[in-house]
Amino acid sequence: MTLHMSGSVRAVAGLVLALCHCNAWPLIAQADQATPKPMVVRLDEKTTDYQEILAGPPQTASMESGLVVLGPGKSGEQHSTKGYEEVLVVLSGSGELVVSGGGTLKLAAHSVAYCPTATVHNIRNVGRVPLRYVYIAAKAVK
Repeated sequence: MTLHMSGSVRAVAGLVLALCHCNAWPLIAQADQATPKPMVVRLDEKTTDYQEILAGPPQTASMESGLVVLGPGKSGEQHSTKGYEEVLVVLSGSGELVVSGGGTLKLAAHSVAYCPTATVHNIRNVGRVPLRYVYIAAKAVK
């Protein structure tokens, strides 16, 4: 039996054979299990809404983070931390951390707020300038 393949199919088949031959498949299969590496991410001072900082696995073990900018009078979306802990580091501006069933916490430049697991919350800008903060969330360890 003769197998007829187009040039692009032959190229892909050749790549697959080469990967198998050099034992690269285990490396590809383990990509999600890669060990996180130290890194530096520069915050964009011109960001006007959102900048991803850490995207979670495989970049980190479980941590996710981002730079958020809320204009005056604006709010983020209400959400739950679920099985994560979350820290908010306020860089500039003023706002409120509104915790469902738990009141409102004032946020100001150079303050840090903490939300434990299963906390439904929202952030809102109550000032006259943009509220800039970094959130950092990681799976809680029990």
